Amino acid sequence: HVSDNIAVMYLGKIVEYTDGDTIYKEPAHPYTRALLSAIPVPDPEVREKKTILSGDVPSPINPPPGCRFHTRCPWVVERCRIEEPVLVRIQAKNQDQGTRHLVACHRIGEI
Repeated sequence: HVSDNIAVMYLGKIVEYTDGDTIYKEPAHPYTRALLSAIPVPDPEVREKKTILSGDVPSPINPPPGCRFHTRCPWVVERCRIEEPVLVRIQAKNQDQGTRHLVACHRIGEI
């Protein structure tokens, strides 16, 4: 209700950027999904699955090579450990054609 667009950051890098409706309905980056799964549901009858991140939290002073999220990502592959992903435009299922949805993840489309 406050912002038209939202940028999700991990260790100082934007990992996902889109409008508010899309970020909540179709999060694409694994970190965004984990963040949103932590939002409490105000209904004691509803039990939604939470994404619990494991692994080491990297130092923001000395981030790891490759994707900064790879030490905690449940979908990590070798490429993530070596090559830093760049923001690319994606088109989610329920998005308007004009929606700007950028994601920095090597596994987009696979997860």
